[in-house]
Amino acid sequence: MDKRAPFPVSRRSMLAGAAVVAAAPVVVASATGSTASAVQGRVRRVTIYAEALPNNQFGYGLAPGEATIPGPLLEIYEGDTLEIELVNTTNQRLSIHPHGVNYDTASDGAPLNGSFNEPGQTRTYIWRTQTQYKASGGFYMPGSAGYWHYHDHAMGTSHGTAGVARGLYGGLIVRRRGDLLPDRQFTVVFNEMTINNKVAPDTPMFEARHGERVEFVCIGHGNLPHTFHLHAHRWADTRTGMLRGENDHANVVDNKNLDPGSSFGFQVLAGEAVGPGAWMYHCHVQSHSDTGMAGIFLVRNADGTMPAGAQEAIDRFHGHDHGGHAATEPAAATAPHTAHGGH
Repeated sequence: MDKRAPFPVSRRSMLAGAAVVAAAPVVVASATGSTASAVQGRVRRVTIYAEALPNNQFGYGLAPGEATIPGPLLEIYEGDTLEIELVNTTNQRLSIHPHGVNYDTASDGAPLNGSFNEPGQTRTYIWRTQTQYKASGGFYMPGSAGYWHYHDHAMGTSHGTAGVARGLYGGLIVRRRGDLLPDRQFTVVFNEMTINNKVAPDTPMFEARHGERVEFVCIGHGNLPHTFHLHAHRWADTRTGMLRGENDHANVVDNKNLDPGSSFGFQVLAGEAVGPGAWMYHCHVQSHSDTGMAGIFLVRNADGTMPAGAQEAIDRFHGHDHGGHAATEPAAATAPHTAHGGH
């Protein structure tokens, strides 16, 4: 932890914290069955505890009593294997199911394949990753690098609908070696009409210092479409959020769709070209932001002190009536939507 900071640095649970327990070759095969060149990968092991939380919610944690919503941000490099020992301390059936990585049916996390934890049960799930490789016909198979996520797939229904609704989800990053690593990391989950299962003004306030490299992992859950918007910051719509060179003309955005089951991530320099301040992040579906899908990205001064005007902005946010706008909208503003059947 940065002892100068008045707030904690995000926990780098995989890349920096977990011990490497074994080395193993990872072999991938092309679509025609021929074996591609092997890469050397590492096996990393982690124990995750699924626990009941107050208000009928649930979370994943790296130690007993440390469950959070979202769960820990897991990170590995392409070619690595992650072995997760999931300890179910609850009285509910649950599991852990990943996006973006390789696994067999026993590690699917879905009742369809009998892959779940009964109440009180411990079970190991194995997730593998691969690097890009050349397939037949001059084509290339993609690697696993990307911003992914994991979630329950067994509580309540065979799709884990209750588990996801109650907080059993988290971020998963698969990096390529050589990727830039951030100073701080934040996971943002739009789940129905909540952010990380909270509604403004109780949504997370993410904090960084001016100039720090900040990584956002954005995840969608539930049944509703959303868009993620970050004030005063923008990123390239690429795997990392960064451009690959001076001739990279990738689209640059500050707002991106975040539908259920989708995820993306990006890095920005906090306050670059705009300075420190209390900057808003929110869903840009207007009725969603009005009713509480909004939060604050606080960029402090480089020395960690509060920038001018930031505390006043935070106070205004905490005093804001997030549900009080619909009644004051002009009738003309809603007429086009009514004519098309509403939203």
